[in-house]
Amino acid sequence: MTDSQALASPLRRDNPLRSSAFRKSPEHVRAVEAVQSWTRMRFDLPPEAPVLVSQLTCSNPGCPPLQTVVAFWTDTGERHHFKVLLPLEAVAENDIPVVWLDDALFTEGVGGAGAGCC
Repeated sequence: MTDSQALASPLRRDNPLRSSAFRKSPEHVRAVEAVQSWTRMRFDLPPEAPVLVSQLTCSNPGCPPLQTVVAFWTDTGERHHFKVLLPLEAVAENDIPVVWLDDALFTEGVGGAGAGCC
């Protein structure tokens, strides 16, 4: 089967996981790239440093329905992560936490351990 035959296959069209389920809008892609860039600048990461950006849903009471989670690794291999309690496309550069914030923000989430919502 050629690639063009596989793309034209009825199975491909009928399976939502194989069609547009993971396709992102240009605005979404730009928002991911912006958050990655701001994170690299804020934390003085090299351009090749991995920065993962995801938008998550939350159904806990008092929790924003959409949140942005960012994870990155330093030169020493140490992993850090933080949340921005906004949908990805609403995140602005000023929403990225400052470097000197307490490590609890990165390991326990906003509000520290037991904050309850997020």
